Amino acid sequence: MTQHIPSRQLRFFVTAESPCAYLPDRMERKIFANLPLSEGAVVNDSLTHAGFRRSQNIAYRPACETCALCVSVRIPVAEFDLNRTSKKLIRRNSDLQRRIVDPIATAEQYDLLKRYLAARHPHGGMNEMGEADFVTMIEDSVVRTHVCEYRLPSEDNRLIGFALIDVLGDGLSMVYSAFDPTLPQRSLGRYIVLDHIHQAATVTLPYVYLGYWVQGSKTMDYKAQYRPLEALGLFGWQRLP
Repeated sequence: MTQHIPSRQLRFFVTAESPCAYLPDRMERKIFANLPLSEGAVVNDSLTHAGFRRSQNIAYRPACETCALCVSVRIPVAEFDLNRTSKKLIRRNSDLQRRIVDPIATAEQYDLLKRYLAARHPHGGMNEMGEADFVTMIEDSVVRTHVCEYRLPSEDNRLIGFALIDVLGDGLSMVYSAFDPTLPQRSLGRYIVLDHIHQAATVTLPYVYLGYWVQGSKTMDYKAQYRPLEALGLFGWQRLP
């Protein structure tokens, strides 16, 4: 795939070491660059293909000296085959109303995020996120971004899940998602991924980018359950065995 070269050279920086967010007793370090305002979308595409992730208008990737367990992964949409469990999960959530909305933060989304973090990631750094930080996360972007909301078909039309999505030239990148932790029977985290595989297939985008798979991490190891799965290594994107 041809890599886009921006008209203005990117400047990359390296963070200081800090405790790893995914694995205990490890330190992490990141390399990052600010996405340019005029060419942010195409630069973000190229950096995503090189294993970077987007956070607001910054693209970053791990640059740890003694660890390489954070691996960029993506699902090849055309080859993804729904198993029996996935089909049951889709039927179980077939009553939900999906709505694609502009990336404008709402109090309803923020409240859901706080409840999700308190239940699923009580000791994570995002628990300190204030409402202004949430607005920045959703709205501060120089790339094509939207929010996918999932609501119950009831009178109050309650929000029970949402995902912040970047639309790349070759796929959908799942930046962040949150869901109602009181509805474990729906397996909303897995369903949201399956639904985005369906959305990508509908508009003939070849990949769904899941971010980093971290083997051994309770919060990130789940990504290995999607098969087939491609991982970025020394020789480019290759199928995981």
